[in-house]
Amino acid sequence: MDRKEQLGEFLRSRRARLRPEEFGLPDYGRVRRVPGLRREELARLAGVSVDHYVRLEQGRDLRFSAEVLAAVARVLRLDEHERAHLFRLARPGGADDADQAVRPGIARLLETFEGVPAYIVGRRVDVLAWNAMAEALFSFGERPNFARYVFLDPASRSLFRDWDLKAADTVAYLRNDAGRHPGDPELAALVGELSIRSAEFRGLWAVHEVRDKTHGSHRFHHPVVGDLDLGYETLRPSGAEEQVLVAYAPGEGSADALRMLRELSSAARDRTGPASGRRRPLRPATAG
Repeated sequence: MDRKEQLGEFLRSRRARLRPEEFGLPDYGRVRRVPGLRREELARLAGVSVDHYVRLEQGRDLRFSAEVLAAVARVLRLDEHERAHLFRLARPGGADDADQAVRPGIARLLETFEGVPAYIVGRRVDVLAWNAMAEALFSFGERPNFARYVFLDPASRSLFRDWDLKAADTVAYLRNDAGRHPGDPELAALVGELSIRSAEFRGLWAVHEVRDKTHGSHRFHHPVVGDLDLGYETLRPSGAEEQVLVAYAPGEGSADALRMLRELSSAARDRTGPASGRRRPLRPATAG
């Protein structure tokens, strides 16, 4: 997960998705050997020298000004998450790995979400804590990681009716984390494992989509309660910026199924004891 390699691959992937005619540039048809914009075309549109842009794409200098990066981001038409990803790769802050421990106060807050699935996700899309409703929905088990769950657990394909969307989002969140913490050996091991074991992950990782987790919705098919359409919102606890609390709420027509899920989680809690606020170990599971 070399930062220079990530930076080059990201910029090339973003050049490739642009069409020269969008900028009034001639399209030479078969003569044009590279997809999208050429390096020299992008440099001219961004108002920087070709050599300056080539050094950026090759990672030969990681001290580029914010003005140059902003101009490149404008020409590449990067969204806010992609722009932040570019700046993190080109102007690394060298932040240390964040603490994955969930504060007791945040764990107690998680317990207050009694009627909806809720969980806390941290670095490398590790699930750090979750309530009984989330356990009833996802059946997390021990030491969960959402990327492993989505790509390596067959149950996820049955649970997510929009599995393709969930898979793409998960990879985009993981790519965002890679930009925030380049050189993380545990993240490199996770990406390597998933690339070997899942062709779908390997293909999505090569696309270089970047997103942060904010809000959205997913369509589920639970083996017991049936179909649920759930929206989700995220909260970032102050002082634990690497952690995100994700809470779901019922969409139209899902109230009855969510109520059945709550009854299912209550029955499981009666049998096994409270699951709310359950936390996993500090470090993620090793590959294999």
